[in-house]
Amino acid sequence: MSEAALSGVAGVGPRPPGRLGALWEFLARLGREKPLGAAGGVVFLVFLLCGIFADVLAPYGINETNLAVRLQPPSLDYPLGTDHLGRDVLSRILMGAQLSMIVSFVAAGLATVVSLVIGVVSGYFGGRTDMFVQRGVDAWMTFPDLVLLIVIVSVVGPGIPQIVLVLGLLYGIAGSRIVRGAVVSVKENMYTHAAQSIGARTFHILWRHIVPNVMPVLIVLFTTRIGAVILTEAGLSFLGLGVPPPAPTWGAMLSGTGRTYMYLGPWLALAPGLCLTIVVYAINVYGDALRDLLDPRMRGSQ
Repeated sequence: MSEAALSGVAGVGPRPPGRLGALWEFLARLGREKPLGAAGGVVFLVFLLCGIFADVLAPYGINETNLAVRLQPPSLDYPLGTDHLGRDVLSRILMGAQLSMIVSFVAAGLATVVSLVIGVVSGYFGGRTDMFVQRGVDAWMTFPDLVLLIVIVSVVGPGIPQIVLVLGLLYGIAGSRIVRGAVVSVKENMYTHAAQSIGARTFHILWRHIVPNVMPVLIVLFTTRIGAVILTEAGLSFLGLGVPPPAPTWGAMLSGTGRTYMYLGPWLALAPGLCLTIVVYAINVYGDALRDLLDPRMRGSQ
């Protein structure tokens, strides 16, 4: 019996594409419709791999000094040159990528969870709950981000756990507005009203109907938060409030040796500065492409 005939029999038809096939289809669509976003995704992937395998890729130790080769320009032995203590800049850049990856992914994940909880509670229940929660969000957003970060980190002290917690709360509370808007839109759909009319429990409606339909918004929010966290962490490290030494971070490299010896060794400032610029730009472009492809309202403009 042919496939066309089988498709007419109840319960028999062409097998829907699996998750792997849907992923490859989405990647092909990304490369076809958003080539700049696809290029940003490739750069993003390279950044992830460099962070994951930094211990293997780094040719020297991050604090391995050799005063005989101090302030040596880029060469075959030292592709990005050395600093004032003879440490390999490439090795420190790779380890800085690992630290940036850890801080950005954990903080962005925490921010996404905070945004989801606040946005779902505020958007679904509405009424006084929505008003009370949103007034708290308004009060939080009135404080300048950088000033709030400096004050909190100055009180709790520098370190990876403190920075992750502070950045997760900072971006999570601010991003809850975006999730709330998506939840309010999904709540008015017919399937949500149908679930409510048959007496489905609130948790069941939130877990089976609300959260899956705001997932594209959460994916884009998570992606864009990664770039914002990387920049913010670099700014804190530049001010001396980030990850404490001897751990190498891109912001600290710009503030310390990069600023002090930038005239004798321009590569000390150019290397971490260009890495920050390229990675954050690639993440933002990739996030914009994901938003355009995942947002149903944008599909008509393709």
